[in-house]
Amino acid sequence: MDAGAVAAALEDARFDARQASRYEDLADDLRGPAELAEWERIDQLLAAAGPGTVYDPDVDDVVQAELADATAAAAAREAELREAVRIAARANHLQVLRDLGTLDQAEPAEGDEAVRDELTRRAGGYIQADVDAWLAHALATHRGHYRDPAAREAAAGLLAPPILAHAALLGELLRQVPGAGADELDFAARLAATEPEAVGALAAFLTRARPKGP
Repeated sequence: MDAGAVAAALEDARFDARQASRYEDLADDLRGPAELAEWERIDQLLAAAGPGTVYDPDVDDVVQAELADATAAAAAREAELREAVRIAARANHLQVLRDLGTLDQAEPAEGDEAVRDELTRRAGGYIQADVDAWLAHALATHRGHYRDPAAREAAAGLLAPPILAHAALLGELLRQVPGAGADELDFAARLAATEPEAVGALAAFLTRARPKGP
């Protein structure tokens, strides 16, 4: 667009703004003022560039920045959608294992903290004790992706305090009695569910009391 075309478009936008100001139902419409402001910006841009300059959105930094932002936002939405689909599929898989009574055989995977939240949401907000116990045991024994210290560290900010307290206590108890079975340690889950802070303190105390290596 040359300066004449931009000036004509600016005048049209000003006319529309004046017309809209006469109607109460259009007073809150933000599109008109935004369009007017944009034509004023482009008009000033051409005026500063000098006579004969043609407006080209491909070299307009503002337009290109807006396009880049829109592209990034679209990519973010696409990534969020893919992640939501993955979480839903993983939640379906774990639910099947729960129904079969074989959840304890599943290897925890990256993102299962969000899957736990999805299962809780599906249950109407009720805590899924078996899922929480499975995650706590995996965290305590470094199963699945919890073999990675970074994953265990990240879990501290992703899992609920009772799960973390349960895992900490389990870890210390299993160090003291390596062959202890899951049924023997059920009390740890019950304690963590009711007094997570106390259980966390107990786990820390047992860590301090652990005999030092040679």
